[in-house]
Parts: sequence; structure tokens; C-alpha cells
Amino acid sequence: MQQPEQKNKQTIAWAMVVVLGLATAMFGYLFTTQKSELTQQESMVVEKARELALTKTKLDSISTVLDTKIAEIEKLGGDVSELTKMKTQLEADKAAFRRSNKVETGKYLAKIKEYEKFLVEKDEVIAQLKLENEQLVASNDSLSTHVGTLTSERERLVKRQTELSDSVVTFTAVNKELSAKVSQAAALKAQNLKVLTVNSRGKTKDKEEYKAKRVDKLKLVFNLPENALTAQESKDIYLRVLDPQGAVVANDATGSGEFEVDGAPSKFTARESVAYQNNNQKVEMLYDNSQLRPGKYSVELYSEGYKIGGTNFTIK
Repeated sequence: MQQPEQKNKQTIAWAMVVVLGLATAMFGYLFTTQKSELTQQESMVVEKARELALTKTKLDSISTVLDTKIAEIEKLGGDVSELTKMKTQLEADKAAFRRSNKVETGKYLAKIKEYEKFLVEKDEVIAQLKLENEQLVASNDSLSTHVGTLTSERERLVKRQTELSDSVVTFTAVNKELSAKVSQAAALKAQNLKVLTVNSRGKTKDKEEYKAKRVDKLKLVFNLPENALTAQESKDIYLRVLDPQGAVVANDATGSGEFEVDGAPSKFTARESVAYQNNNQKVEMLYDNSQLRPGKYSVELYSEGYKIGGTNFTIK
């Protein structure tokens, strides 16, 4: 028979075994439960981290797309004020997302949908701008072609105008030349010009040489032949007597003056107005000058700018 003290020890030992078993079972249950909770929490953390990364990636992607849209619309000449405003808002959301201590991906995912919707709308705007630009390019090409045609036509007209101007200049020159020839053909002609001398007694001599002391006046005699081109009107005939040195013999007191010879002013010795009758009329001109020095003299007659005759005489 076991003693009571030994029984008590055995009972206590069994009780301790039971308690240890129960404790082990409880600890096992608690460990399993805690492990499951940790696993769930770890999964949630991983999921949240994935959501955060995805949200950040989407925000960055939208930012890049916005930059592309802004550049494209600016190039097409469109208005980028809305896009710029949206870009500013997006950058503010990205900054707030980075600073946030709470994981609020839902709020940002909703904003991302709004941004994506806005970008789709801007795709339609870009498509419209491209269409308008294509139409504008086609219109510009057509306009350029029209301008090119107008330019060619203008150049043709300018060339034609130049040709006409040249023709007018040529015609004017020819007409001027013909007018000059007609005027010259219509000019008077002094034929059979002779230089006679008249002494103090009125006696006339017709020689090639005269003595100075016997010359009181010069008398010129000539005919004006018929010319159908010459107008029958009063004609001024100018006499130039050139001394042996080529100077014009002139005395304003006896009617000398100035007229034009070949476009330049020159002195004349005497002038006579003659009524041209177109009948081979005879004309006489007197010049009173008793101071002619010895030498060979030249006589020239002019009318209406043309030289109409000339001869020489000598004073001994």
C-alpha cells in the first residue's frame, strides 16, 4: 500500500502535466491566431504599398501626358490655359500625396479618373485642331498657288508695260526725229546769196574784194525758193558777220542782239522780218557799218533755228 504522502505527490504531478498541456494548447492557439493576424496585416500592408505605388505612377504618367498635350496644342496654335491650370492642380495633388501620412489612395484614384477624362476631352480638341490646321495648310497652298499665278501675271504685265514704254520712247524718238526732219525741210533756204557794198553816194558794187575806205554799208541779196512745207507767214532772218578772227561783228546801236545757235546763245549782226510768199521772192538786207578792217569775213543767215545760207567776202 502506497503511503498518503506519495499519492499526493503523484496527484500534484498529474495536475501539473494537465496544466502544462492546457498552457501549451493555449499558447499554440494564441500563436496560430497571432500568426494568422500578422499574415493578414502583412498582406494588407503589401496591398496598400502596391496601391500607393500604382497611384504615384498614374499621377506621374498623367503629368507627363499633360506636358505632351500642352506642347502639342501650343504647336497647333490652340489655347492651353485649361491644360496649364490642370497641370498646376495635378502638381499640387502630387505634392499633397507625397506629404500625406494617411493612405488615401481612393481619393486620389477618383482624381486620377477626372484627370483621365479631361485628357480624353483634350484629345478631341487636338484632333479638331489638327483638322483645322490641315484645312489651313490646304488653303495656304491654294492661296500660294493663286499668289504665284498673280505674281506671274504681274511680271508679264510689267514686262508688257516695259515693252510698251520702250515702244513709246522709240516712237517718241522717231517722231521727234521726223518732226526735226520736217521742220528742217520746211526751213527757209537762202539761194544766190551775194554780199554787195554801198558807198556814201549810194553806189553799189558787186565784187569778191572791197576796199575798206569805200565801204559804208553792206547789202545782202538772196532769193527764198518755193517750199510747200514752209508756212507763208512773217519770218525773222538773222545775219551774222564774222570778222577774220571769228568774232561776230555787232553793234547794239544799229540793231544787233542775241539769239540761239544750236541751243547756245550767240550775237547776231542784224535782223530782218520778211513776209514769206512761197514765190522765189528776192530779199535785200542792209547793214550800216563803215568800220570793217581788212581781212576775210564770213556771212551766215539763220531763220527759225536753222542756218539757211552763207558766203564770204574780203576787205582790203
